[in-house]
Order: sequence, then structure tokens, then C-alpha cells
Amino acid sequence: MIRRSCSFLFATLMIATALVSIPFTGDVTAQITELREGRTVSGVLATGDTIRYTVEVGENYFLYGEVDQITVDVIVRLLDADGNQVGRYDTPSRGGERFTRRLGDAGLYTIEVIPFEDETGAYTITLHRVEPVETDPKKLTDQFMAPYDEDDSPGAAVQVWRDGRTLFSKAYGMANLAYGIPFETDTRTNIGSTSKQFTAFAIMLQADRGLLSLDDDIRKHIPELPEFGEMITIRHLITHTSGLREFLNLLTMTGRRLDHGDWIDRSELIDIVQRQPALQNVPGAEFNYNNTAFGLAAVIVERTSGQDFHVFMEENVFEPLGMTRTMVRPSPEHIVPDMSEGYTPGADGFLQIGDLAGAVGAGGIYSTVEDLQTWVQNYANPRVGNAGIFDEMMTSFVLTSGDESGYGFGLFIDEQGGLRRVHHGGADVAHRSMIVYYPEINAGITTQSNHAGFSSNGAFELAAAFFADAMDSEDEEEAVAAEPATGEFDPATWDPESFDEFVGHYALDAAPDFILTFTREGDTFYTQATGQDRFEIVPTSETSFRLLTVEASVEFHRNDAGEVDGLTLHQNGENHATRLADDSSAGWEPTVEELAEFEGRYFSEELETFYTIKVKDEKLVVFQRRLDDANLTTGVEDTFSGGGLTFSFERDRNSQVIGFYVANGRTRDVRFERVK
Repeated sequence: MIRRSCSFLFATLMIATALVSIPFTGDVTAQITELREGRTVSGVLATGDTIRYTVEVGENYFLYGEVDQITVDVIVRLLDADGNQVGRYDTPSRGGERFTRRLGDAGLYTIEVIPFEDETGAYTITLHRVEPVETDPKKLTDQFMAPYDEDDSPGAAVQVWRDGRTLFSKAYGMANLAYGIPFETDTRTNIGSTSKQFTAFAIMLQADRGLLSLDDDIRKHIPELPEFGEMITIRHLITHTSGLREFLNLLTMTGRRLDHGDWIDRSELIDIVQRQPALQNVPGAEFNYNNTAFGLAAVIVERTSGQDFHVFMEENVFEPLGMTRTMVRPSPEHIVPDMSEGYTPGADGFLQIGDLAGAVGAGGIYSTVEDLQTWVQNYANPRVGNAGIFDEMMTSFVLTSGDESGYGFGLFIDEQGGLRRVHHGGADVAHRSMIVYYPEINAGITTQSNHAGFSSNGAFELAAAFFADAMDSEDEEEAVAAEPATGEFDPATWDPESFDEFVGHYALDAAPDFILTFTREGDTFYTQATGQDRFEIVPTSETSFRLLTVEASVEFHRNDAGEVDGLTLHQNGENHATRLADDSSAGWEPTVEELAEFEGRYFSEELETFYTIKVKDEKLVVFQRRLDDANLTTGVEDTFSGGGLTFSFERDRNSQVIGFYVANGRTRDVRFERVK
């Protein structure tokens, strides 16, 4: 069976599991069962079934349940009283499929359990909690963390502070399931990409000491890197604007299974850059989240200090600040005392998943929620570094177009509830983290978890509760993407036909073959990325929409004539897309004979990797010996997508297919030549 892709648009540090939207087809099981809190109900799914359960809730209720996928992979849908989907859950193929949701309106809600594709088998469903949403921030945090507060579940920790005073500090669940070790607030946890601000800070320390300049050509410090005809500066590295390939995305193209512990050596970063034939963009012109760049930044710190990066950070940052529970893990082979193991749901329980290799600089730091509070408090009252360093780190980079990127040095910058917000999330293979800082009220929150399904953006919702006195409630929709729209805009009164002016195809400026398609079916709106499943979206203003169950949103733009001509995708930064003309967006439907023109074996000199493309069951399928086989779907002419990749085929003057360029979001324009 060819499994669907689990990524949507631009993934996080490594593998972001998205919750896909699959329209139901087939017969519906007639029986509808009322669920009660604490009761477990067994069920069996046949092909085409949808089994429905109902639950009655009051206004502003919290719902938390779980489907144990005993012998069948299921999709769980949550519908409101009017039949509108308010949640969709589809992460592991076996084991527990958890669903949680804050429900604003009172009424009868329906939970649908649907088999994935043609699977059949047994499951159980349990409703763990049906209760009013807590109004006290501390009790709300306990409620939010309920799915992670079990003796047999990976855990989490939360720390909240304001003006130097800790308001809340608590841990939940387990740090190590094998040995029954509970998660504590001083448990060392992999913070993933949250590490990037530390790497940027190390660069700034070296600049402050006169050992480098942010405007240095990176080849001054790493001369073995190639010349690309455009100078890449250190500033470009720490603002994600270098134009270099993103190495994690690139290595997945080669068949590296980073989700299963495949090794990456740090030295490969330089080798990867040496093999890159050209930059993906002019340095400074485009924000493209990039782990390669931060890995190289760590190398520059090492070469300007004469110390290994983990030693430099210990002696120059962690020790002076008293962050005694924080360290850089040089590799997954190095021991981290008192660490949490990372887990992801599996077919027969949780699976223990190791860390990404080669992550130093881009990730690789283990810390605690307590130490991270110490770190962020150093922003406001520096004991290490100075105010000028942090001001510069928290200033959005300006692209060559004059637009702000929304990212400083290792930090995202935006607003929540009328307050300036500085933040960065992190995701290694299974660990999750988030740091959020509100400079205007000198307050912050940090969350950590060793559960791959943990939502780091929940920190924004908790911050809204703890700092409600300082936030404008009408602005919360933009900050808390998981909640229904609030404030002056009421989506219930919005005319669905108004969406018709947004219907169409939009090509990402950074990857023109990657197209977002927007459609309407009655009162329901959808977006679908090239080669991926479609997602339901809901309006948050007259021109902006959020994706259900995916941490992303889109905002449409009009030109001077009032016509919708583009949009901005908000997911790991801002990504602009331009609307395609009607003739450019017309569907391309090749015949089986035409599909056969693309069959062949293709080789990438840059990746030293073969792909084989064949017609199978009247569909074009891509094969690579270490990747799952993937069906390819059509885009514009000679363009296909599947398996998280977009293929743009190239023809010679005789219209013979001679190769293709492949992209997967952060990495693009990788050429494969036809060899057979």
C-alpha cells in the first residue's frame, strides 16, 4: 500500500506530522452511539464504514478522548451541531489516536471514526474528559496537559514568569517509559530549533569581541566553501536568507531515514554546500528556514574561538548564567544525564526515537524549563552579553525588497493580543519545545515535551490566559490558531459566496511549481498543496483563513484595482504566493501513453542518488530503494507531486524527457538526469 505523505507545505525542523483532510465516501453505519466520560466502547470498521458517536456539551467546554487503533488505522473527525468539521485527527497508523478540542458553542457534537483507505479492523474509543474550560490559568494548564499527564505516556513541562517572578512551574507524565522516570521541571529535554537563538547569540558574542563581523563573507571563516557569484554573509546565515540548500530536506531526498536514526556527520554540511551548483536565491532576498546555515554558524563560532561549540557554549553562556542543567549534545552518541527520551506513537505502544544527528548549531541543546526562564530573563537584564545584542537579535531582518521577514537572529518576531511577541519553537524527531517572550511586560512562557504529538503553539494559548490583563482579547485569533475566531469578526455571519473571489491557484514565489489551490463546496472552504491532501480552512477575517488542525494560515492580498492577486502563507515564517492566470491554472490530465514518456531511471550527481519512475495501475509512481513508493499527481504541464516532493520535468528540443528538477519546500532545483 502506498501511504500518503504526512507533510504540509514547509515542515518544522525535521518531520512535521500533519492531519490530513480526506472527504468521506461510502456507506455510513446507521447506528449512532452516545459517548459518556470514562466509558470505553469497542467497534469494528469495514471498508467504507463511518461509525458515529455523539456527546452533549455546554458552552465553552473541553473535550479529550482517544481511539485505540487495535488492528485498523483510523481517521477521527469532530463535527459541531450543524455538521461542520471542527477537528480532524490522523497521526499514528496504530496505537492511540488522541483528540482534544476546546468547544465554544454548546450542543450535540459528533465524533466520526473512519478507516484509512480500505483498511478494516477493530478499535476502541474512550472519552477521557468532557468538562467546562477552566478559567484559572493554572487549572487551564493542567487541563491542556491532560493528554500528557499519564504514568504510561511521554510527558511535558511548563514554566511561566513575569517581572522576574515565577508564576507557574509544573511537569507532567513520564521522562522515561522504560524505567518509569517521571518528567520534572529540571528534566533535561532536547529543545530542537529553539537552540537557534543560542547559536545566534554566540555569533553576536564573537562579533562584540571583534573576532568577526556580521557582514563578513562566510568564506573568510570557512574558505573551503565554494564561490556562488554572490557573497553570503554571516548575517544571512542567522536570518535564514543565505540561499543555501536545507540539509535535512536535502538528505531525505537521498533516502536517509532521519525519522529512524540514520546518521549524519557534522562534516557533511560543508560537503553538501560544496556540491550545491547554485544558490536557491540571492542572499538577503528571501526568507527560507535553513538548518544548514545555523550549522555553519556554529562552525564559525568554533573557528573564531578555537573551541568546540559545546565547550564554547558551556564556558561563555551556560556557566556564567548559572544554567547548570543546559548543555549542547555534540552527537546522539553523547550521554546527557537526567534526560528525557523522545517517543512517538507506534503500532503497539510508544516507540523510543533518538535525536537527529548533525544538528549542532541548528538544534542539539538539552535544557530545562527552569534554565530557559533564566536565559530569557537575560534578555531584559543582561548578565552575559549586552542590551545592544538582544535588541539586534529581536529586530526583524529587512529583505532586499524592503519587506520585513518577521525573523531576527534566531528568533521570530510578531504580535499577540496587542503585545510584541518574540518566540521560537523547536522539534527534533520526537522532542518539542517553545520559548515565548513579551518584552513590553517582561514576561514569558516555555514549554517542553518528549511526545512527538505535542503542540508547541499551545504556549501561545496559555500565555493568553496568564497575561490576559495585558492583552487585547480581540487580537487573540491571530495568536491562537487553534481557537475559533473572536472579536469583531464573526465567521458565522460571513457570506460563503464571498470566498469565490479567492478560488483559484497560487504559486509560491520561492517554488513556482508548488501550487496552493483554493476551492469551495457549499459553505466549506478548502486549500490543497501540490501533491498533498486538501485541508479545510475557516475565515478569521474578511481576507484571512486558518487551516483546521494544522498550524498555518493564509492571508489574501488585493492589487490597486481591488483584484485578488496573491496571498501570504504563514507557516514557519511568511511565504508569498502569486495568483496564476486562468489559462495557467487549468488542469493537465495526461493519458497513460503520455505518462509513459516520463518512465525511466534518473540520477542526481549532486545527491549521488537514483530515482526510478514507472507507470503502475495507470498512475505514475516514483521508486527509491529507501523511500516509500509514491503515486505522482499532476500539476501544471510536465509537473508532478508525490511523497512530499515536486517534480518538474525537462525536455530537449525534440520534446524528449531528459531529466527533472525536484523540490520539497526548503530545498529546491535539485537536478536529476535521465540515464535509462
